[in-house]
Amino acid sequence: MTAARPAHVLVVDDDAPAARLLAEVLGREGYAVTTALSVAEAVAALDGGARFDAALTDLRMPGASGFDLVRELKARDPEAIVLVLTAFGSAQAAAEAIAAGAYDFVSKPVDLTALRFTLARALERHRLAVENRSLKRRAHDPLGEEGAARIVGHSPAMIELMKQAARVAPTQATVLITGETGTGKERVARLVHGYSTRAAGRFVAINCGALAEGLLESELFGHVKGAFTGAVAARAGLFREADGGTLFLDEIGDISPALQVRLLRAIQEHEIVPVGAETPIPVDVRLVAATRRDLAAMVKTGAFREDLFYRLHVVTLHLPPLRERRQDVPALVDHFLRIHAGRRDRGPIAIEPAAQAALLAHDWPGNVRELENVIERAVVFAKHDVVTVDDLPPEVRRAQASPPAAPAATPAAPPEPLLPLDEVERLHVLRVLEAVGGNRDEAAKILGISRRTLSRMAQRWTLPDTKSRG
Repeated sequence: MTAARPAHVLVVDDDAPAARLLAEVLGREGYAVTTALSVAEAVAALDGGARFDAALTDLRMPGASGFDLVRELKARDPEAIVLVLTAFGSAQAAAEAIAAGAYDFVSKPVDLTALRFTLARALERHRLAVENRSLKRRAHDPLGEEGAARIVGHSPAMIELMKQAARVAPTQATVLITGETGTGKERVARLVHGYSTRAAGRFVAINCGALAEGLLESELFGHVKGAFTGAVAARAGLFREADGGTLFLDEIGDISPALQVRLLRAIQEHEIVPVGAETPIPVDVRLVAATRRDLAAMVKTGAFREDLFYRLHVVTLHLPPLRERRQDVPALVDHFLRIHAGRRDRGPIAIEPAAQAALLAHDWPGNVRELENVIERAVVFAKHDVVTVDDLPPEVRRAQASPPAAPAATPAAPPEPLLPLDEVERLHVLRVLEAVGGNRDEAAKILGISRRTLSRMAQRWTLPDTKSRG
């Protein structure tokens, strides 16, 4: 459980003094405790909206038994933690309790030390199991915490980016995402898709800089059988695969001039012509592009078509490099520690302050991608449940050992003369009067004084006699 909220335990026993004793013992351990004297009373609390992290129930009670409560709790929440307490200890009763879904079976009289240990262990195992399942589930959820669209950060730049992405997502506008390699441009593209009206459609991604021109053309637009040597079967192409969804073109600045022409036509006409075909095929695709290059500068040099640039440049989202948002590093570290510990079925992994300082000092030329690789490596090498400086790669350790040199000192400006308070006041009044064109009524309002007080000041300092308005 998190430190912010104590675990809430339900104690059910028809023996009121025994229930009070357990409540007092668990309360001293820091648990929030609710007691019920019957299964009916416990069910009423549940029906009223109460939620419990664990339940301790007597087995033999008038009316419904502890077995009935176990089944009720498990039906409501299959992950419920239930400990069965009874003075009628037997192997058969224990087996029945476990079969009903109880976590453990404790005989009366209760060994309070053993009970505290068992309860704490049950809650911790439950927490870790839920967290690991959540991590695995979110790995397949494009908008989940571990999913590809998860954007981690609380710096002003990232908050503004998220706001812009959320605003543009429901529209059909073409989006251009800029930023250095490794900043997470595809994550932003997936987020835009996930929050769009096309979320039920496919998100199809391709790195345009990773393929040769001929292969990239076939990948994007498809080809007919026999269009070129090796085309033994027709291929639909990514535009058609993304029909009704989003096509993400990473490193759009790397495509050739010839492909730029074909891409421009696809955007303008909402149709493509596969390689070797003559008949155009209509497509309904939302285009999101990304680049590490300065496309505007490429337009000036003729390396990128101006008309295509403006087609892509409808909405631009810029991802700042990690070195410009170092305040996001701790949150990213925590995020990646949870992910990679969960993937290796390890418990929670912390990070020592010295290692955190080293991560903050590093410049991260590879940005968020580099940070994730470093954390994954650290999780692999961490001997215990704490990442130390020794678990970090040499280049990160060096960043902590060699703080950046201080900038060269610039000649200090000569200090301003120290003036008497009366002179400071006079200069300020003059400045206000100049700002309002000499209108003393306006000046008095700004200065927070009466018109008469300002007149006395003017008389004392021999200021220009300017009449009030009206």
